[in-house]
Amino acid sequence: MKIEANLKVIEDRIQSACAVCGREREDVKLIAVSKTKPVEMLKEAYRCGCRDFGENKVQELVDKYDKLPGDVRWHMIGHLQRNKVKYLVGKVYLIHSVDSLRLAEEISKEAVKKGVCVSVLVEVNAADEAGKFGTTVENAVSLVEEISRLPNILIRGLMTVAPYVENPEENRLYFAMLRQIAVDIIHKNIDNVCMKELSMGMTGDYETAITEGATYIRIGTGIFGERDYTSV
Repeated sequence: MKIEANLKVIEDRIQSACAVCGREREDVKLIAVSKTKPVEMLKEAYRCGCRDFGENKVQELVDKYDKLPGDVRWHMIGHLQRNKVKYLVGKVYLIHSVDSLRLAEEISKEAVKKGVCVSVLVEVNAADEAGKFGTTVENAVSLVEEISRLPNILIRGLMTVAPYVENPEENRLYFAMLRQIAVDIIHKNIDNVCMKELSMGMTGDYETAITEGATYIRIGTGIFGERDYTSV
């Protein structure tokens, strides 16, 4: 199957990137970005060993949730509206896209209501791209401090969506920038905050992201092929 072959190529490249920068392979987790893809393709990726799946839309994640085995870890990687939070809490393993205090407050409220603790990443618009979500580099630390005071929410790291570029080296500075913000936050010893995870790197630049410290890489096209948006 093509998915199996694609995953083999990606695995080889992950291992090579880890070797280049002296990291252990188990330090990097692969998220199969399955947005717009049918459940059968997800099941094929699951059979090939994938356990982490990323979705951009709440409804699509919820629709697929019961159709895959219970050991799947679901990641919300797209922009999250506050009125959709209630559908995710209790289902999602990690929310990567927390970019405001108001969104975090809504997540906290639902988590308290359901008696769970929700793990999140704070999204940073490292390249300061117009039209992209994420807090600014300048406000990232203060946002983390504000969110850390909310009940039933745990900040586990940071996330960024780097620009689309032909040469992945162009994104190295943004990945390095995210890592440096994480280091600055670690030095502050903030309660309810750990900087264990850096979610950065996609199909076109994940090797560069790994060499800059990515712990989660988000790959869709590289696993499943190009997306057909005509049906969504």
